[in-house]
Amino acid sequence: MHFTEMVFPGRTNHYGTLFGGQALLLMGQAAFVTASRHARCAVVMARCSDVQFMAPVPQGQALRLTAEVVRTGNSSMTVEVSGSAENLHTGHQQPALRGAFEMVAVDCDGRPRRI
Repeated sequence: MHFTEMVFPGRTNHYGTLFGGQALLLMGQAAFVTASRHARCAVVMARCSDVQFMAPVPQGQALRLTAEVVRTGNSSMTVEVSGSAENLHTGHQQPALRGAFEMVAVDCDGRPRRI
């Protein structure tokens, strides 16, 4: 799945770049949508790991996220999310972040269920 988000001032830190907490929020949302579509049921995030911020994403650029289910278990799945900063005027893209999200399918009581 592909997602694109603009980096507006409300998402930046005092350096004028995407705040890490905002980046994690966007990555988590991408993982959630991807896992939900894969499992076709309610999912929750159990863990995020190996999150790396490789380059800043300046205000005014787009963050292009790609999310993919790379492992499916009985009730859990791993979604890898990566993102690139895109200069909308030049089209130049630079890898900026990546991470892995463990998502779990749950029933109406919030207990793990089979995918």
